Amino acid sequence: MTAVRAWLRLDTRRRWRSLLVMALLVALAAGTVMTALSGARRGTTAIDRLVERTLPATIAVLPNQAGFDWDAVRALPEVAGLTTFVLTGAYVVDELPQDSYAAGFPPGDDEVFRTIERPVVLDGRLPDPARADEVVVSRRFEETYGLGVGDAITLRLFSPETQDSLPFASTVLPEPDGPVVDATIVGIIRSPWFSDVVGDSQGGLSPSPGLFAQYRDNLLGASGQGELNALVRLRGGEADVASFKAGLQEVSGRSDIDFMDLAEDGRHLNDVLRFEADALQAFALAAGAAAIFLVGQAVARYAASAAAELQVARALGMTVGQSTVAAAAGPVGAAVAGTLLGAAGAVVASRWFPVGTAALFEPDPGFDVDPLVIGGIGAATVLLAAAGAGIAARLALRSARTTRRGRPSALAAAARRAGAPVPVVVGARFALEPGRGRQAVPVRPALVGAVVGVLGVIAAFTFSDGVEDAADHPERFGQVYQLASFVGDAGEDFGPVDQVLSVFADDPQVRVVNDTRVAVAVAESRPVTLFTLDQAGREPLRPVLVEGRAPEQPGELVLAPGSADALDVGVGDVVTMSGTAGDRDLTVTGLAFVPEGPHNNYVTGGWVTGDGFDTLFDPASTVSPAFKYHLVLLGLEPGADPMAVMQRLEETVVPVIAAATGEPPESITEVVLPVEPPSRLAELRQVRTLPVFLAGFLAVLALGAVGHALATAVRRRRHEVAVLRALGMTRWQSRWVVVTQASLLALIGLAIGVPLGLALGRTVWRYVAETTPLLYVAPLAALALLLVVPLALVAANLLAAWPSHRAAALRVGSVLRAE
Repeated sequence: MTAVRAWLRLDTRRRWRSLLVMALLVALAAGTVMTALSGARRGTTAIDRLVERTLPATIAVLPNQAGFDWDAVRALPEVAGLTTFVLTGAYVVDELPQDSYAAGFPPGDDEVFRTIERPVVLDGRLPDPARADEVVVSRRFEETYGLGVGDAITLRLFSPETQDSLPFASTVLPEPDGPVVDATIVGIIRSPWFSDVVGDSQGGLSPSPGLFAQYRDNLLGASGQGELNALVRLRGGEADVASFKAGLQEVSGRSDIDFMDLAEDGRHLNDVLRFEADALQAFALAAGAAAIFLVGQAVARYAASAAAELQVARALGMTVGQSTVAAAAGPVGAAVAGTLLGAAGAVVASRWFPVGTAALFEPDPGFDVDPLVIGGIGAATVLLAAAGAGIAARLALRSARTTRRGRPSALAAAARRAGAPVPVVVGARFALEPGRGRQAVPVRPALVGAVVGVLGVIAAFTFSDGVEDAADHPERFGQVYQLASFVGDAGEDFGPVDQVLSVFADDPQVRVVNDTRVAVAVAESRPVTLFTLDQAGREPLRPVLVEGRAPEQPGELVLAPGSADALDVGVGDVVTMSGTAGDRDLTVTGLAFVPEGPHNNYVTGGWVTGDGFDTLFDPASTVSPAFKYHLVLLGLEPGADPMAVMQRLEETVVPVIAAATGEPPESITEVVLPVEPPSRLAELRQVRTLPVFLAGFLAVLALGAVGHALATAVRRRRHEVAVLRALGMTRWQSRWVVVTQASLLALIGLAIGVPLGLALGRTVWRYVAETTPLLYVAPLAALALLLVVPLALVAANLLAAWPSHRAAALRVGSVLRAE
């Protein structure tokens, strides 16, 4: 091996710059793949790792009832931990804007942070449950408001009497008239319940349990009629949900209690994390493909060049094996150095991973080392470099004895028979005939690169067009209304609903007015939030149907897709629904999206007629209210400005309410509100940029592969060009040979890549639409389709500029004499 070491020392001194560039390319490629794969693995397990450490709640129980007996619920055998929170206990944080919703529900006992939802502490410590002047916040809260551990905030409470009079769920509160608590942020925490939410820009703040212990009346009111809801951790987890609900119904006497199935929410979030991880893995695969094409070609060229120079050493006794090892040693050394540098870069980059939704649930943010990914990708990188360099060197050493010619291109032959100009025929041969030996050109990598590049760009922009369409059209998620009015709660209306409905219906730009009562029925021990379809405007509200039709009779029901799946029913099936008025058999006439509420999303719940609602829920019940919430949903004429209509309706309806209730008009606020965008839209936006980055990598793959093929063809087939020049081909015709080669590669990439990319983008978007779910509308990235042809041709011809110049500048005599 002395000869090999001697050659390596000589080669390194002569070509160290090339080896350095090669090492940097390997570092970039390997580091990118390592970072993406490590981030994907870390992200997909974020929630599971957080759950393992935080004793998370299994279910949230939401009776919304004053004086509810939570001790009886704690005594149920399935309950491992239970903590209450004050639903109606409003307070003001001076440091937050008036319309902020970051101030969370005050804990109603000291079980939280101990036996249930015991959070990971990202900074600081947990609050002392005996102190009222300590709070904890989420990471997003710190980022948004610039308030972190050690910062002071002021909590201003209301007097018990004022607390009784506060409107439920109002974001506009009067001036607090109760105690002032000078509190300190003592920690930044994270658990499944106390995590930041996708799409929420404010984060959350949670007071110490000591706030409720010391100021109970200021949070529950003088009447003591404030409401407590609860988080419950079950011993058997999700397996105990059914038996727990049965026991809860027995001890409470209520069948209409609403729930948030936190375990099911966790499954949905895991699906989101897996989707994001798949996107990152696809990104890593694309980066790996780009590395194989681009860096692999550099490795192969270097090794082949070294092998050619080693032909002299072979004449002096160096064996084929020694020559192969010597030629491959430089690229392999560069690959080792680049891999180590890339691994270091991946560890540094892990500081910003995981990304997307997973970042909100990562229990250990910061630097992370994934030995399996770094070791596996590192070893694969070095082995691929060694194999590529060795094969290229061996082929170069044998090329002198290779005389076989490749199969001629049918397209080039057809062009010749059709009488096409010589530059077109020769350019077609350069583009499609790989050649042999010294005249070999990387035709297949160029063709594959061009197709994959165009395919990736079109697929990525088609997918992004689907996301943009969903963002611009909330009706894809079932939101066929733009404004809403909250007119009642817990069976009590806040004012003259009939008059309010009449005012809304009289507005010329309000097309749909739906009188929407909301209550919770039970089917097969599962709560189902039901909404009424009750027309009060010019047109009825038409739910976005996935299948079937809307309910028309009292005995008919439309279910949201998630509830239908949970109940394992479909269109035409009969479901027994239990309400406060008893059991009723309802026929499922369709599947449709429903309004999002505090305790349901748009894929869980159902629609019934107003008469059907009255048969399920007894307005005279002394145990449960006639409805949980009372809303009015308003659909506007096309082109109407929601904010202008909202302002006009407020100005019209406030005097009507004031006259009927005797309240001063200035105290009546938030009668009409804009509808918040669907919650899952923010999840889709999390992955919108990844396809664009993926398209960028694939475009680099295409440009690199085509550019390498153009440069190689001119260099390796210069003898053929020189012969044609000697026979009369001009310099400009020489340029057209390369231009034809580049244009043909681009056209083949377009012809195959555009339809495949459109089909792939639509297939991926259909999968996302069905799993999100939302109403699928085939996306069409019109701008990308319009621009891809000219841009691809322009890019290919720009790549051809330098090789075509070299072809035109060939010294014919020198080339023929050398050959």
